[in-house]
Amino acid sequence: MSGEEVRVVRLEAMRVASVYGFGKEPENEAWSKLEGWAGPRGLMDDPQRRIFGFNNPNPSAGSPNYGYEFWITVDPETEAGGEARIKEFGGGLYAALCVEVKGDAYTAIPEAWKRLHRWCEQNGRRFGHHQWLEEHLSGQGDSFTLDLLMPIAE
Repeated sequence: MSGEEVRVVRLEAMRVASVYGFGKEPENEAWSKLEGWAGPRGLMDDPQRRIFGFNNPNPSAGSPNYGYEFWITVDPETEAGGEARIKEFGGGLYAALCVEVKGDAYTAIPEAWKRLHRWCEQNGRRFGHHQWLEEHLSGQGDSFTLDLLMPIAE
């Protein structure tokens, strides 16, 4: 995979606040909601917080609209409110690929997912049934870094 290193990682169970966007570019809508809820609580600037996202639902043929959900890790005492709902995530085993996105994210990210999918198949990894995720590591706008997390079976 041209120097890209796929890692196998385990995500532990975590408590998250979830926000949701739907439309032609739901990532932007969901990110605004995340900033609006988590920002005033100081969560967006806390390096201990992890931020994950994923399509929900995936795009479908014939429709430009789809959904995107963001999660941010929260403490046990954090309460839902406004646009945010609290969820418990059970964790799981993942194949992970770090991707630096510069420019057209709508091309770069799907291509990286395809490469990760191929790696799993070529390395005899069975796909798991837990949630696939994109962990947002740094940056935003036209330049950011993600860990793509493909669920794999134990």
